[in-house]
Amino acid sequence: MIKDLVFDFGGVLTTIDTERALQKFRELGVPAPEEYINSYCQKGPFFELENGDIDADEFCKRLSVICGREVAFEQAKDAWLGFLVEIHVHLLEYLQTLRGKYRLSVLSNTNPFIQSWALTPDFTPGGKSLADYFDNLFFSYRMRCSKPSSEIYLRMLDDGNMKADETLFVDDGAANIEAAANVGIRVLKVENGSDWRSALETELLGN
Repeated sequence: MIKDLVFDFGGVLTTIDTERALQKFRELGVPAPEEYINSYCQKGPFFELENGDIDADEFCKRLSVICGREVAFEQAKDAWLGFLVEIHVHLLEYLQTLRGKYRLSVLSNTNPFIQSWALTPDFTPGGKSLADYFDNLFFSYRMRCSKPSSEIYLRMLDDGNMKADETLFVDDGAANIEAAANVGIRVLKVENGSDWRSALETELLGN
């Protein structure tokens, strides 16, 4: 029986637009942002930031070198937020109807720039932060490991006192889904920006 529902952030709780983020970093002065950025796993200092190897200050220093000019925290934050084009408040509100019957968690490759916004009342028009909707938040930059490494799933299970066969993970990334399944977690792959409520209900009805 499923007891824990775990959701990716970008692409599942939000719609992501990688091209929009690339353009934001180009405008900031990154000459070839596609060398560092894709929809699911970053490279270079972008990866090191999301993997928790460097902090926001060090990322700004590294980004300043790439851009050839000083980049401030708020400028980097604005570029990172270019990924997010819509917050699915209707899905977040739907999840609250399941809370209590299931524990709700987020497992995300993310960074302190995005979360400096998502963990504030600015996250939704109603003044709720991401943390208001979930029992647990598992962020790559805090855990110092990233999807699709098996380490992050095993750490999540351990830190969250979860059992793999009682956990359902929802993500839009094929590699992330495969990695979760490989450690025994039940999985549901959805499309970026889709309304996955009926698919989730179908999955839960089978338990």
